[in-house]
Amino acid sequence: MKFLLWLVLLVLCWPLALLALILWPLVWLLSLPFRLIGISVEAVFALLKTLLFLPARLLGYRERP
Repeated sequence: MKFLLWLVLLVLCWPLALLALILWPLVWLLSLPFRLIGISVEAVFALLKTLLFLPARLLGYRERP
């Protein structure tokens, strides 16, 4: 889908499409640390949830998805 959108942009405004093609790897590299922070924060919340529900699970309660 992204490729088709890029082809439409290439037909409509080819300099902008080429600029997007050149800058996309740079944008991806700049966003990588934010993704890693997001994954780390999600892991911390999962750990906290596990620790909070541990006593209930030890008593036999099963969490429903």
